[in-house]
Amino acid sequence: MNKYVVSLSPHEKGKYTVEHVMWGVVIALIPAFVSSVINFGYRAVAVVAVAVVSCVLVEFLIQKFLMRCEVTAFDGSAAVTGVLLAFNLPSSIPFWQVAVGSIVAISVGKMAFGGLGKNPFNPALVGRGFMLMSFPVDMTTWPVPGKSAWVWNIAEKMDALTGATPLGILKEGVTRGDHISALSELPELWDLFIGTVGGSLGETSALAIIIGGIYLIYRKIITWHIPVIYLGTIFVLTGVMWLLNDTANINPLFHILSGGVMLGAFFMMTDMVTSPMSLWGQVVFAVGAGIICVAIRLLGAYPEGCMFSILIMNAFVPLIDKYIKPKKFGTEVNYG
Repeated sequence: MNKYVVSLSPHEKGKYTVEHVMWGVVIALIPAFVSSVINFGYRAVAVVAVAVVSCVLVEFLIQKFLMRCEVTAFDGSAAVTGVLLAFNLPSSIPFWQVAVGSIVAISVGKMAFGGLGKNPFNPALVGRGFMLMSFPVDMTTWPVPGKSAWVWNIAEKMDALTGATPLGILKEGVTRGDHISALSELPELWDLFIGTVGGSLGETSALAIIIGGIYLIYRKIITWHIPVIYLGTIFVLTGVMWLLNDTANINPLFHILSGGVMLGAFFMMTDMVTSPMSLWGQVVFAVGAGIICVAIRLLGAYPEGCMFSILIMNAFVPLIDKYIKPKKFGTEVNYG
């Protein structure tokens, strides 16, 4: 008698094993990695390497010696967490802080809930959130692309090589009541598109992220629904605000191309473990995250809202899956 096994997501069938999906995501992240190396030099390679090695090692040790279960640390999921965590960090971040963030991402964000398929929150964002609260200065020090590239000991010339992110410039202008002056300091949309701006390692080049996202969609590792709806929600809401008052608000394309929304849309919101299973559930998930992101950017004190929007909506995924379910096949027939 064959057993029918019901388990937690992610659910894979056919050739799409966990390894296939995870290493497919790693391949899709290569364009953004290349862009980060061009912009930030050797340290981009080092930060990614430290994060990946730390994540894989921590997961291996926990599975081998604490949980005493099957070791799956090399299936690619820990490597994906490491790369995504690194992509959410500035290139100047101290390596020991990268290791600490990786430990938190895997141990607290993933293994504390039982491992892959059981974690309610995106582990990379859990690690980044911890680092933002624990190391706020280092996490908001942004080396300037190009000028800081290929400088290994970047701390020696930090004062001369750092600048604000585009969102930081905009928020600073709003805070000091000089929004018009801040607008004149912002980079061109083309610079945001190709990535010649300050920011985290993997989020500066929208072009590189889009290339990776198209690859994921082409390989059917993800679908287009969550990224397009999330970005569309942000575009529509910021566009409405811009049309209502174009002197106090910025072009909606600026919001789409700046910060972490592109990276979040294609690589973190689409995490099959922490996103809804049904199509309409994904719509609610993406729209909700888009609204939260815009609210934080426009109304909050923090310039970026992508990380918080994803983590907050991650918490609602169990409720979304409970109340928004796919249509059942067949109905009960009363022959009485």
